[in-house]
Amino acid sequence: MRFSVYQESQIGGRKVNQDRMGYSYTRDALLLLLADGMGGHAHGEIAATIAMQTIGAMFQQQADPYIKKPERFLEDSFFAAHREIHRYRAAHSLPETPRTTIVTCVVQHNTAYWAHCGDSRLYWMRDGEILARTRDHSRIETLIAQGRADPSERATHPDRNKLFNCLGAPNLPIVEISRRASLQAGDVMLLCSDGLWGVLPDNVLVQSLQNKTIVRAVPELISSATSIAGKNSDNVTALAMMWESGSSLADPNSITTNVLPPGAVTTTIQSALQSAAEPVDGYDDSAIEKAIEEIRGAIEKSARITSRN
Repeated sequence: MRFSVYQESQIGGRKVNQDRMGYSYTRDALLLLLADGMGGHAHGEIAATIAMQTIGAMFQQQADPYIKKPERFLEDSFFAAHREIHRYRAAHSLPETPRTTIVTCVVQHNTAYWAHCGDSRLYWMRDGEILARTRDHSRIETLIAQGRADPSERATHPDRNKLFNCLGAPNLPIVEISRRASLQAGDVMLLCSDGLWGVLPDNVLVQSLQNKTIVRAVPELISSATSIAGKNSDNVTALAMMWESGSSLADPNSITTNVLPPGAVTTTIQSALQSAAEPVDGYDDSAIEKAIEEIRGAIEKSARITSRN
């Protein structure tokens, strides 16, 4: 595989950055992850981190060197992350369960598979066009689908921020999985939080990513979104990947995975809550580290059970 990838997040006008993003890859599989902790619920950044940790760990366990059943992996990993968020709440006697949106993409064998819960989005772009975009699990999208609201109301409707699907809610999440997407050289996958797409229209995202490399386009888009939103800016996060074929002229920032030794995994997903802007009330670093270790143990146990089924 050969691709270029770039990720960036800005805190905006908030006190805490509850967004998380990261990627992992083996010789034959790539995982892209983005989570947006829900600010209307306590400790959204913890839910986002647990989701990243859980899904990232399961990818490292199952990508040997690629995911055998990617659609099942997406569903199983989302459910596992949901369970671990609830287990964290119970272990620390939190008054409510932290919640997060999530969007995830697996790329292998020139094919992309993605899934999401909530309103963090994935865009699949080619030659200045959007080939596919995730549908927000929000009240406004439901109203539009029912013909009870106009698409032009997405940015202004009073119910635009009401979500009916996420990780950490009382009910199991609805994991919406994409169709298989065959990638071509130059295709771009953009994962982003609503802090980006809620400010910049789709045509701006497409134009920027068509005319510039992702290394230039992503930081410019994030800077533009935070500038336009001003002091009321949400956290703004984006993770973009450009796919390259073996015959294409490689970007100097591209990654070639065939140089990895068999069994190796490269990842940017943090192993602890190191990037939280503020400590969780009542929990020190050692307590958080212990919780993460417990999560890893539970994931390994779950993986062993799954492999026997």
